[in-house]
Amino acid sequence: MTEKAHTIDDYRFGRIVIDGQTYDKDVIILPDRVIANWWRREGHRLYPEDLEVVFEASPEVLVVGQGMPGRMRVSPEAERALQAAGIELVVLSTKAACRTYGELAAYKVAAAAMHLTC
Repeated sequence: MTEKAHTIDDYRFGRIVIDGQTYDKDVIILPDRVIANWWRREGHRLYPEDLEVVFEASPEVLVVGQGMPGRMRVSPEAERALQAAGIELVVLSTKAACRTYGELAAYKVAAAAMHLTC
């Protein structure tokens, strides 16, 4: 990996701190940038079109944070599209996803799609 991965400094319900910057809306973390105010076709369902920037970035792995209690679901269509693109998918509650993203980004080109609330 040539670029330094982003660092998730803190996560609490409705709030995440990445590289010292606070976000209070869902985010996508790509190897070269953070996309703030990420929204999906359906609030608690993830579809391939919600991840266009992830497909463009072609990371090795995508970590999806489903929210604190884990209400957001990855659609089967999104799972198939990620698999077809060769992108490994890891789906966890957002707290666990923050930790896992940091671990994976240390040795893989990683992206994350983080739902910050429910």
